[in-house]
Amino acid sequence: MEKETMQSLMRVAIEYRLRAYAPYSKFKVGAALLTEEGQIFGGCNIENASYTPTNCAERTAFFKAVSEGYFKFKGIAIVGGKEDAELQFCAPCGVCRQVMMEFCDPETFIVVLGTSVDDFKAYTLKEILPLGFGPEDLK
Repeated sequence: MEKETMQSLMRVAIEYRLRAYAPYSKFKVGAALLTEEGQIFGGCNIENASYTPTNCAERTAFFKAVSEGYFKFKGIAIVGGKEDAELQFCAPCGVCRQVMMEFCDPETFIVVLGTSVDDFKAYTLKEILPLGFGPEDLK
């Protein structure tokens, strides 16, 4: 994935972080998911007082994209941090990694983690989810 593309995704993720609903943890996360067709879907974390129904930014972006008919993805950028603090490198949780595994090729799907449009690191899904379990395992 080109640097300019990753920077664009970071911009969208930072924007969506501002929309997060995190009154309990005060930890806000934004995500920007890029489809194979070039569409970008943003997502933010949405908390709930009972915690279990809370949804992460990454899954929000995936579910929005899938609900609009997109099933193939190139990459995702993720930013996060405490409400009134600097952004920090924020890796996706295990549940989000598993959702990524459902829809993405672990060899080529890129996960961009960063603190700004100029400070980020890119990983393949396989690097952050070694030995992942996906649809291919059920064949």
